[in-house]
Amino acid sequence: MRVHIIWLTLSPKCHMTVSISKKIAVGVLGLVVAGVAASQENAVNVYSGRHYQTDEALYAGFTKATGIKVNRIEAGEDAIIERIRNEGARSPADVMITVDAGRLWRAEQAGLFQPVKSATLEKRIPESLRHPEGRWFGFSTRARVIAYNKARVKPGEITSYEGLAEPKGNGRVCMRSSTNVYNLSLMGALIDHLGEARAEAWAKGVHANLAQEPKGGDTDQLKAVAAGLCDVTVSNQYYYARLARSSKPDEKQVAAGLGIVFPNQASWGTHVNISGAGVLKHAPHRDAAVKFLEYLASDEAQRYFADGNNEWPVVRDVKVDNAVLNALGDFKADRLNVAVLGRNQPTSQKIYDRVAWK
Repeated sequence: MRVHIIWLTLSPKCHMTVSISKKIAVGVLGLVVAGVAASQENAVNVYSGRHYQTDEALYAGFTKATGIKVNRIEAGEDAIIERIRNEGARSPADVMITVDAGRLWRAEQAGLFQPVKSATLEKRIPESLRHPEGRWFGFSTRARVIAYNKARVKPGEITSYEGLAEPKGNGRVCMRSSTNVYNLSLMGALIDHLGEARAEAWAKGVHANLAQEPKGGDTDQLKAVAAGLCDVTVSNQYYYARLARSSKPDEKQVAAGLGIVFPNQASWGTHVNISGAGVLKHAPHRDAAVKFLEYLASDEAQRYFADGNNEWPVVRDVKVDNAVLNALGDFKADRLNVAVLGRNQPTSQKIYDRVAWK
């Protein structure tokens, strides 16, 4: 039997259609899917917070390699976590996959994951990119780079995150909201490296340098810099790569006007984060779920992450055929275990709130 929850897989916004009677809908769907899942022995049920069409190749590749069918449900991370919690021990979910260690931490805090012991995962995935107890694993990395307007900023003028807070940056910085998990995770890294007091001083300095109120996503910040509304911003590198690889002339022009800096090469390295996944506590197909995670660490899947969404593989010796990523060159990445980013998340939000960063 094959079942697809179409209203959830069409787009990331589709889960909003049940918001009026969310609890009822989640409960009913949980029972329906649970009944179907129980009859599917050769399957793995994936709840995904990654909204990239290119991930279809990942799921198709896993099925081709193993014969195990992938049933997928897509929604926002908070909706997925709530759904799994509401489904409880009856949940058909085997795997949760999402972006950012901070979001994986939220699921971990809700008690959703079970530990996994896999020689394959431990061998292929660096220790800094997986949970210390094997509750989740990173499968691709993204760097939080500094982007600058090449017509307004000289190469080498800014080389570190700390530079964004210096007085010379007054009125020159664009940033997104403090509640965004990418910024929370960056702050989590700064707390570990600088200490809470200095991290707060950094946040205060950056806030004082803002050219406009925080708004929009990473792509909006890049476009604002290219348009001269501000001079510098931070962004995950794949947003820049999407613009550079775009078939739209206006988007390629945005990328052409930007310079990219890997910050803190002279100190702890550029802040990196992950897309990751874990096996859920009540997974009905645990063995298939572990095989799915191991497949995500395969050379084939690692190349899908790079080619499909402009992310870097976590497996060091995997070569990727992505001209934009390759043109960015090698860089020194922060070796901080990304689990720290989640643990520091409550303190990160308090710091942003204290400096009135919206």
